[in-house]
Amino acid sequence: MEAFQAWMIDTRSASTALNKHKGLQQFFKWLLVDEQAIDRSPMERVRQPKTPRKLIPVLRDEDTSKLLDACKGKGFANLRDEALIRLYCNTGARLSEVGNLLVADVDLNTESVHFHGKGAKERRVRFGPKTARALSRYLRARDKHKGAALPQLWLAERGVAPLTPNGIKIRLKRLGQAAGVPDLHAHRWRHTFAHEWKRAGETPAISCCCSAGHPRTCPGTTAPAPPQSGRRRRRHGWASANEPQR
Repeated sequence: MEAFQAWMIDTRSASTALNKHKGLQQFFKWLLVDEQAIDRSPMERVRQPKTPRKLIPVLRDEDTSKLLDACKGKGFANLRDEALIRLYCNTGARLSEVGNLLVADVDLNTESVHFHGKGAKERRVRFGPKTARALSRYLRARDKHKGAALPQLWLAERGVAPLTPNGIKIRLKRLGQAAGVPDLHAHRWRHTFAHEWKRAGETPAISCCCSAGHPRTCPGTTAPAPPQSGRRRRRHGWASANEPQR
């Protein structure tokens, strides 16, 4: 077991090795306690691998601006990609939460979106006016698309098919390469969202809640609370959420 764990750390990562370690612990516990098939667990004296804490990279304002510049244009893909980027940046939502949205989940009247999160948890989150305009432009273009009758919000550029979360993941990576923003993925906006909250003076507990998908809300609304600094309000454009201003 120790040799296997050492091999996992060398060929994979410490976090992957830790997950395998926990899985093996439970497996041999089941054999020992429930099935009584063994007299002793081989995991008894195998220590858990240590996982080093890594600094999580965040997206700078300039990075998001580069991506929005890469989306400039009036084509269907341009309008869709801009709406995607603004929604990820504005809400800090997961890849699957934005990727699995339906047309009915978006309410432009209240500038809010209904997310279906992990564990069947649902929440409505507000977005800013620039994101609302980007979504409105995309929806108008979507109405003329061949797949307009589909319930999914995001459509592939060609044919009658939705753009799946995996398709969005690939598209974001390509946009990042084109804009000079390496290693781009949706979760980086999520990290940035939590990072901005912490810099704005929120407590670690609030930041953790935000990162876990339960953003703090302003009293009486479902919009994330804005930073207290006036300069930061103006720089980030917190009308109702952290919205890119380009």
